[in-house]
Amino acid sequence: MSDKENQEPAPNTTPPLVVSSSAWITLAIMSGLALTTMYGETMVLPAIPDFIKDFGISYNTSSWILSSYLIAGAVMTPIAGKLSDIYGKKKVLLIVMAIYSSGILAGGFANTFWFMISARIAQGIGMSMFPIGFGVVQEIFPIRKIAMAQGIFTSTFFGGAVVGLMAGAKIILDYGWHATFFSVFPIAVGLALIMTRLIQIKKPEQENNALKTKIDLNGAIMLSVTVILFLMGLSYLQEIGSGNLIAIAFFAGALVSMISFVVIEKKVSHPLMDLKLLANKVLLPSNIIIMTVGMSTFMVYQTIPILIRSPQPLGFGGDPVTIANVQLPFMIVSLVVSIASGFFLARVGNLRLTILGTIICTIGFFSILAFHSTEPMISLTLTIISVGLSFSIVGAFNIVLMLSPRKVVGVSLGMTVLLALVGNSIGPSLAGMYQQMNQGTVSNISGSFPTAQAYNEIFATAALISVLSVILATVLRKSIKHQVTTDQDAT
Repeated sequence: MSDKENQEPAPNTTPPLVVSSSAWITLAIMSGLALTTMYGETMVLPAIPDFIKDFGISYNTSSWILSSYLIAGAVMTPIAGKLSDIYGKKKVLLIVMAIYSSGILAGGFANTFWFMISARIAQGIGMSMFPIGFGVVQEIFPIRKIAMAQGIFTSTFFGGAVVGLMAGAKIILDYGWHATFFSVFPIAVGLALIMTRLIQIKKPEQENNALKTKIDLNGAIMLSVTVILFLMGLSYLQEIGSGNLIAIAFFAGALVSMISFVVIEKKVSHPLMDLKLLANKVLLPSNIIIMTVGMSTFMVYQTIPILIRSPQPLGFGGDPVTIANVQLPFMIVSLVVSIASGFFLARVGNLRLTILGTIICTIGFFSILAFHSTEPMISLTLTIISVGLSFSIVGAFNIVLMLSPRKVVGVSLGMTVLLALVGNSIGPSLAGMYQQMNQGTVSNISGSFPTAQAYNEIFATAALISVLSVILATVLRKSIKHQVTTDQDAT
């Protein structure tokens, strides 16, 4: 039996189209933007313990350094996509880059936690350049060259992560975490100037104006409030045992705002999230799989730097470079797998790749739960996780792409990116909650640090969440078979 999502298109006998030099230049600039943005994201990972110390914040509060960035990206991604359709991709890209660059510069001068969070929100807005970048690539390359061009563009995400992790760790060790932001700023500004001079992108038609396409700002606000209140509830969850019920108040507020969000989305003509489309029996499990594997992964992102740099015996007593060395295999394998994703898809298919990825992720998270007592074992288990993560996300994203109704493919992919970023933002807060709930002290060293119990609970939760993704992949398999059968009966 052949699945719909594994069917190959009929061979095309027309001669290959020549790609113009301007298209290659544009792809190089777009790839540079992606690389720079991911460099700016991963460079801060080794500095998480420094933020906790320098800003005098708790472990659960430190999770907002990652979460605020991701929430801003989640909310702005669909908005920026719609704005680019109205006012033009180049104009919106330049505005996004200006906001991102100002956030990067502000991060270098941040001397308080709230200053840093404000800077991180501005940086998170920079993530909205990714779907616009994909749109630019799709617009300037011939149809038979799009997959190749997008593969190059996508690979720079992980390439930037590798560079950011290595360079960021060295800069932090030698010059402090402020210098990491200053190292990104001139690159971001330079790319924006190059883009102004060299990129030529077709402007939108006059009829495609703001009056014809409304932006769901109320929905964006309600979604932001829902996620923020939920994460605040997680931050205060450990205080319920002492009689402080503020966490319940935050969760109740999140529920109310989520209901308001649903009401808004049902009424507006151009919703941020198409609820009918989301309820599709194929798209819903695919989106949840992407959310869950991302949530588990970002729990680990938040945890490893603190585990490595906490003093012995509660941690390994390492430095920023040690963190980079431990996490580097994860980033490199992710880069290699992303480049080879077309090879795997052609031989395995989207569905099988998704199922295989969720299983490997689960094995990886249970492995890190059992074997996180040495740095080499952590690197090995992170490598397993990176393979599973890459397989499951590539497979699930392609299922969304291929099985979404043709007329709403763009809307569906935008919604998938939004949900993925929301899931990613929850991961650090879960990790921070466990770290705050389980702390101990080390003689002759001031302060308290997460205990072994905290790490066991973090990795166990990540493993259980990954089990959910395997179950969802099984459900997805049945849903796709049912949809294929229904389509065959209809024809």
